[in-house]
Amino acid sequence: MGPAAVTPPPGAVQDTLPEAAPFDPAAFAWSTAPGRASLTGVLAYRREGLQYTCRGEDVLLIPDAPWSRRRMIILYGAANSAALPVAIVRARSASAPPGDYARFVRRTTCDAEGRFGFDGLPDGAWYVVTVARPLNATGEPMALTRRVELRSGVRAITLP
Repeated sequence: MGPAAVTPPPGAVQDTLPEAAPFDPAAFAWSTAPGRASLTGVLAYRREGLQYTCRGEDVLLIPDAPWSRRRMIILYGAANSAALPVAIVRARSASAPPGDYARFVRRTTCDAEGRFGFDGLPDGAWYVVTVARPLNATGEPMALTRRVELRSGVRAITLP
């Protein structure tokens, strides 16, 4: 008898690599509409006893579509949540699918307390991506990502 199948939590997606397909702007079009959803977040990442911060770093909000999900799995090894050294993510970027998705990405900056927010978002699934650096210590920066599903109203998350 083999291992039991693991069922992802509600709203999660499988870490199965979607088929390769060219970038399709139509799959991202939903993300450009105005909406009534908001996302607030805070970074609470720790690694090897070190506290990390995203102070001053960009926080990206990338629409979930088959193309971006494939890219997340290639870069981060997971479709729902991950924390990897930035050097590993950069090394994997050559094998991630190329595409002109920047115009669909929302951006903000992480404040001094590690908080960030987005307003006016349409309902749907998004990837939150940022870089975290050790607070008051030396150590390698970490790339963090988390998939979130938004519906009208405010959604609060904690990274990682």
